[in-house]
Amino acid sequence: MDSGITVRAWHAHAKINLALHVTGRRADGYHMIESLAVFTRFGDRIEIELADSDGFSASGRYVSTVPLDDSNLAVKARDALRKQAGPAQTPPVAIRLEKNLPVASGVGGGSSDAATVLRGLAEIWRLDLDDAELARIGLSLGADVPMCLAAKPLIARGIGDELSAVPGFPA
Repeated sequence: MDSGITVRAWHAHAKINLALHVTGRRADGYHMIESLAVFTRFGDRIEIELADSDGFSASGRYVSTVPLDDSNLAVKARDALRKQAGPAQTPPVAIRLEKNLPVASGVGGGSSDAATVLRGLAEIWRLDLDDAELARIGLSLGADVPMCLAAKPLIARGIGDELSAVPGFPA
């Protein structure tokens, strides 16, 4: 497909909780938290380009543990954004993940991948969605996704969805 768009790439930053306090647990199983989180320069890499059909592939050090089907958060992010915007505005894309962060290691790798796909696709598809709308879609994918959309030093409360920036924090 001649899209006029070359491959676009984004960095999906690792999330580090510098302080984490569990304040309770909701009936649905989510933990209530207060957390000081920062984001590293290290992380996964996401490449996206318009294609003839949707595709998802992965490479990298931790690729052996990455699901390549619809259970992958990056794929879920694509599908959730497409559902929100409608198929007419969301042509097929090829998503490639370079998995540099270990799966289920507590650094928000999958959530950061999903957040990066949401931002990247909103740009490629030229969707008029503000940060709050992307965060709402992200929260439907997982509690850490809104945090990873921000990708800057912050205080997270609730299940991780109530965010306050920490300006000037050395990170």
